[in-house]
Amino acid sequence: MPHARINGIDLYYESHGEGPALVFAHGGGGNHLSWWQQVPAFSGNYRCVTFDHRGFGESHDVTDGPGPNAYVEDLRQLLDHLGIEKATLVGQSMGGWSVLGFSALFPNRVDALVLCDTTAGMDDPEVLQAQAALRDNTRGTLGQVLQRAYAANFPQRDPVRCFLYQQITGLNRNVPSKLIPILMGMKHRVDAVIEKRIPAMLIVGEEDALIAPQIMETMAKRLPGSRFVKFPGAGHSVYFEQPDEFNRALSNFLLERRRS
Repeated sequence: MPHARINGIDLYYESHGEGPALVFAHGGGGNHLSWWQQVPAFSGNYRCVTFDHRGFGESHDVTDGPGPNAYVEDLRQLLDHLGIEKATLVGQSMGGWSVLGFSALFPNRVDALVLCDTTAGMDDPEVLQAQAALRDNTRGTLGQVLQRAYAANFPQRDPVRCFLYQQITGLNRNVPSKLIPILMGMKHRVDAVIEKRIPAMLIVGEEDALIAPQIMETMAKRLPGSRFVKFPGAGHSVYFEQPDEFNRALSNFLLERRRS
């Protein structure tokens, strides 16, 4: 099992395939296993990197550790460890904070940015105002919040995949107790992302009960030239609920990026 000594902890990661680096950062309901429907689809043409944020899966934080405040630096050190100078970053929900934060600080190391069902802590007045309304959606324990991490009819429509989602979530036994308040307090400026004209795609499920689609549409308007994609029938976890459609959108975005 590959661990790297990263930023004071043993961080779990996996690397599959060869080619341009494609890094997946999971949400609060997942870990590296969450991307089981993406890695096989992309590892034939890309170097797919998945990892467990500290406090999730096989990555354990130190006692009274920094938790989410270390996510960006963890990602930087992981890419250094793997010898990856530039990558396309895909962040879902919580992972959006990691990849947008990284892009804001190290824009020269980002080929493209994909934000999925996340406000990502974008430091923009209108986005922050909309994000404040999310507090009602994110009240309660993480377990209570994660009950809204997919479309309401997902358990009935696809019980096998929903069961797997829940099992993957159950492997997270050391999640920071104040995860959500910390994330909601983190802000990332996007000036450098705009200045460097980093290609971006923003994805959201039309039935997302945690992140309203109009918030992400507002975010897309703040990033000139970005693409906004809304998936009918999907909730907060488009990549998991509708993997074929998600993979098709991501593949098209990457191919257009490579051609340009």
